[in-house]
Amino acid sequence: MHLLLAQKGTVSDGDGEAIDLGQTPGDICFLSAADTELASLAGAYRGEGPSLRLVNLLQLKHPMSVDTWVERTGRHAKLIVIRILGGAGYWPYGLEAIHAAAAEHGIRLAVLPGDDKPDPGLAAFCTLPTETCDRLWRFLVEGGAENARGFLDACGDVLAGREIEGAAAPLLKAGVFGTPTEGAAGTAAIVFYRALLQSGQMAPVEALARALSKRGLGVLPVFVSSLKDPVSAATVEALFDKHQPDVAINLTGFAVSAPGANRTPTVLEKGGAVVLQAVLAGSPREAWDASPQGLNARDLAMNVALPEVDGRVLSRAISFKSANAWDEATECNVVAHEPVGDRTEFVAELAARWVRLRRKPVADRRVAIVLANYPNRDGRLANGVGLDTPAGTVEVLRAMAREGFPVGEIPADGDALIEHMKKGPTNAASDAREIREAISLNQYRDFLATLPKAIQEQVAERWGAPENDPFFRDGVFALPLSRFGDTLVGIQPARGYNIDPKESYHSPDLVPPHGYIAFYAYMRTVAEVDAVVHMGKHGNLEWLPGKALALSETCWPEAVFGPLPHVYPFIVNDPGEGTQAKRRTSAVIIDHLTPPLTRAESYGPLKDLEALVDEYYEASGGDPRRLKVLKRRILDLVRDIGLDHDAGIAEDDETDAALEKLDAYLCDLKEMQIRDGLHIFGLAPEGRLLTDLVTALARVPRGLGDGADNSLQRAIADDLSLGFDPLDCAMGETWNGPRPEMLRAVSADPWRTAGDTVERIELLAAQLVGGEAECPSEWARTRTVLDGIDAVLRPSVEACGEAEIDGLMAALGGRFVEPGPSGAPTRGRPDVLPTGRNFYSVDSRAVPTETAWELGRKSAELLVTRHVQDHGEWPVSFGLTAWGTSNMRTGGDDIAQAMALIGAKPVWDGISRRVTGFEIMPVAKLGRPRVDVTLRISGFFRDAFPEQIALFDRAVRAVGALEEDETDNPIAARIRAEAARLVEQGEDPETAARRAGYRVFGSKPGSYGAGLQALIDEKGWADRADLAEAYLVWGGYAYGAQAEGSAERGLFEERLKGIQAVVQNQDNREHDLLDSDDYYQFEGGMTAAVETLKGEMPVVYHNDHSRPERPVIRTLEEEIGRVVRARVVNPKWIAGVMRHGYKGAFEMAATVDYMFAFAATTGAVRDHHFEAVYQAFLVDETVRGFIAEKNPDALREMADRLREAIERGLWTPKSNSAMFELNEMAGAEHG
Repeated sequence: MHLLLAQKGTVSDGDGEAIDLGQTPGDICFLSAADTELASLAGAYRGEGPSLRLVNLLQLKHPMSVDTWVERTGRHAKLIVIRILGGAGYWPYGLEAIHAAAAEHGIRLAVLPGDDKPDPGLAAFCTLPTETCDRLWRFLVEGGAENARGFLDACGDVLAGREIEGAAAPLLKAGVFGTPTEGAAGTAAIVFYRALLQSGQMAPVEALARALSKRGLGVLPVFVSSLKDPVSAATVEALFDKHQPDVAINLTGFAVSAPGANRTPTVLEKGGAVVLQAVLAGSPREAWDASPQGLNARDLAMNVALPEVDGRVLSRAISFKSANAWDEATECNVVAHEPVGDRTEFVAELAARWVRLRRKPVADRRVAIVLANYPNRDGRLANGVGLDTPAGTVEVLRAMAREGFPVGEIPADGDALIEHMKKGPTNAASDAREIREAISLNQYRDFLATLPKAIQEQVAERWGAPENDPFFRDGVFALPLSRFGDTLVGIQPARGYNIDPKESYHSPDLVPPHGYIAFYAYMRTVAEVDAVVHMGKHGNLEWLPGKALALSETCWPEAVFGPLPHVYPFIVNDPGEGTQAKRRTSAVIIDHLTPPLTRAESYGPLKDLEALVDEYYEASGGDPRRLKVLKRRILDLVRDIGLDHDAGIAEDDETDAALEKLDAYLCDLKEMQIRDGLHIFGLAPEGRLLTDLVTALARVPRGLGDGADNSLQRAIADDLSLGFDPLDCAMGETWNGPRPEMLRAVSADPWRTAGDTVERIELLAAQLVGGEAECPSEWARTRTVLDGIDAVLRPSVEACGEAEIDGLMAALGGRFVEPGPSGAPTRGRPDVLPTGRNFYSVDSRAVPTETAWELGRKSAELLVTRHVQDHGEWPVSFGLTAWGTSNMRTGGDDIAQAMALIGAKPVWDGISRRVTGFEIMPVAKLGRPRVDVTLRISGFFRDAFPEQIALFDRAVRAVGALEEDETDNPIAARIRAEAARLVEQGEDPETAARRAGYRVFGSKPGSYGAGLQALIDEKGWADRADLAEAYLVWGGYAYGAQAEGSAERGLFEERLKGIQAVVQNQDNREHDLLDSDDYYQFEGGMTAAVETLKGEMPVVYHNDHSRPERPVIRTLEEEIGRVVRARVVNPKWIAGVMRHGYKGAFEMAATVDYMFAFAATTGAVRDHHFEAVYQAFLVDETVRGFIAEKNPDALREMADRLREAIERGLWTPKSNSAMFELNEMAGAEHG
């Protein structure tokens, strides 16, 4: 690797190449990541006495940068002072290297905390006495010009070997900058670090104050040393009490509360105003202009992710670092914050609009509610994962009416709302529909003219003239909007792939069409709405092309949506995609409860089989002729419904072995968790739904897993002295344990197996939770858990409905919405309840967590073991999908699993538990060869986890540099071979080695997705190779090793050609692989690509991580079979969604689509799966009648999709009349 010589007058954070600062030796070396501190010391240094060298720590991130600086400069110093924010783990290599040099050369060394909190962990690196270090530290903590001079004088005293003479002069920790102003439109507070004032870097604050004043707002500029500082907090509180700001704009970093800890309310929210987060970026503007990421990893953590924990709403970066002077005396760039005019104006406008929303009379507040729609068909209006979106929208309208919002006549229910919307334009059709709201061509052109030239050119180049748009007719854009009083409800327009599905092949960054822009233009300039509510996970606005963070005016989400107050009800278990809306569209999330969960139980043919198996075992030892008849009946029924394949029964299995597999499989299906209907925003589950959900929440240990947080089912088993773990047992094993009367009483069914015991425990648990059974007084463990349920779990669930409405009304009142954690409640996370909060995600610096590592490591070993069992040899290469959402939910299961497979382990800081690096595990310790892993990351993973990409990339390259046997280390062998091939093609050796090491691939910078959805939805493909092509086009961008999305499709193909198995993990049972397009797009897309490139189908593993203590490895075919039988065709699930009318039929249609898509991409859906779905949804007269009544479009769409499956050879139905019947249902016009 070569070194770059640092340039005078430039800003670099040292993240990429190693840097040689080129500093000459000096007597005193001071290192800090705070530019304001460096600037202050540069100003205080007079050039007399001991020479001074100032160093920005961020330029010494690379180990070689550290080594070069120590060799050239540091080892010659007499005194080195380092300020570290975030503990020793923040800069471990640098501290170790400088400490070693200090010991070797007798250098005085002081390592001091970067804030005003003592850090005992730094003392081990100091060579100066503790008292001396503390006195030096106090000068820096107090800050200001006088203390900067005092600090340098104190350093001189240390070098002279004398007592430090002076003492730090206490300065005002917080106060008002200048004089607060008043404004007729309201008051905005600006809160910023005192260091800006002390170093004279007030330009961003002054620019923001001017922009706010221009909008009629009074300005209260408040400086603080830290929001955690009690004196600063008290000062802010007093000022807020006096001036009552309507909005607060925070320019400080970090958070008062810690992720995962009990929340500490901040002083900023005390008055109930919205708190906007504006970023003073640590990178130069040139880097921001060029970067699709927008902000570097440090700013992402400090100024985005952590402030979200306190409930702040991310706006924009308003300034960037500029090296405005080179200080010859200290050989350091003096860096200043330079505001950016249009970014400052955007934040001021966003603040002004939140103030307007807050101060406007409720009766005058105009709100638009937007419903997602994909696929773009009328049977799939009002998308919202886990949510009865139409019914929830009606609840929101009712709540708004109660609050006094201008809401007219409200539809009777969700079905009536959809019927009303379908009479107007939709994405499926606008001709012959009633035009209720429209924007004229001139109005649209006027709006378009206000957008940046680049935006105008992009839309014109791709979509031509506005008149060509499908929504344009009779001189206007006919918009999918309906008015209820002065409240709008609309259907979000399609992104544009529906207009030309072939765009999916080559346009991952497709810009939206004119009709899309016109929809939001109308809301912004014609209806002049005060706030927009996007209802449910998720729409497409936040996924439009542009930067990941700190958007510019040419980023499409900003161009389309502008600075509107944005409110977003979102399912609580999806932190990633909700966070995307927070970060790219300044959304305030109102999280909502997951759907009710229940046990799948037995039904129909499965119940018949279960009875026959029980009868068979009861007859064992009796009449052999009867046993033979029973065996034949059982196996005939099994084969008739395809259960032999799903249960893993081979043709050559002995009968007893086949029955054992069947018995275990039936037990497993019966105990699966499935959804029982949908959540309705604003309503908490009641009755049996409440009991079943609380029982599911209590099943998994919570917190430390003891006392009230123990598993209820485990507590029951322990109190009954059953001597087994009901959460981790072989369900089909014969039960030889106790059969207490308490369990006998809950079921009259035969009791033969461990699965039968688990079933009885589950039934008893539900009875205890529901109050149908009395807990014996001597059951101490169970009573403790039940007390916890009564005190915490049940009330938390019951509070969700009201809390969701309260949160939404707070946001629509321009008030602060309390933040809360996110995650899957049934995965041991009841702390995410009650919902109705503005959820946050994780501190990305701690990912993967140690808990995630344990699960990932365990899953990796189980995965390797399963592969060896199935294929008789060690695996060599896996392809693994990593999503930002699931890794936020789990703390990094996927990245931990990938690290474990290659034989590398994360290293955590001893105090903060943040990830500081990795260690390579020897093959002897692994006990197996390493596995070459290629990651296909999602666009959000790329945006949210840049440090994890770098961690995995560096680990792969370190493993690839090892001299190990090829059979033990296929990674090294493959990297060497690939590098040699590239060199032969003319690549220089260094570039060849770097490219050969790429193992992380993802979407094109600024874009998102895997590219298959529109092709499947719009039938824009001929064969599986077309789907593979889209996957390769969308995913062929390399990340890691200074690559921010380099176009490397060829290398991506090379990686996929060598893959033996595709791996997908699923971390909870609150959803499954047949109710989300993400699974088939990523898992199915990779499978199709590998098959197309290799000419053979890879193994596909779909792993169950829903119980962290017990990961389970399954193939994709196994998982599809389980989901189809336990959920999709289960009358219990069907009855549950039928409670929800139109949206229930929508859910059935979605399931058919996703099953079809898996068949198209992987071939993992068998004839009997299609047959079962066809029979359950369309042959069953009751279900078909329900769909026809509530959502006739869905009936046609399902029939059309199943007909397509037949036409493409994906399904051969049993009945010769199936095609005729499907044609009838799909309608003659589709035939």
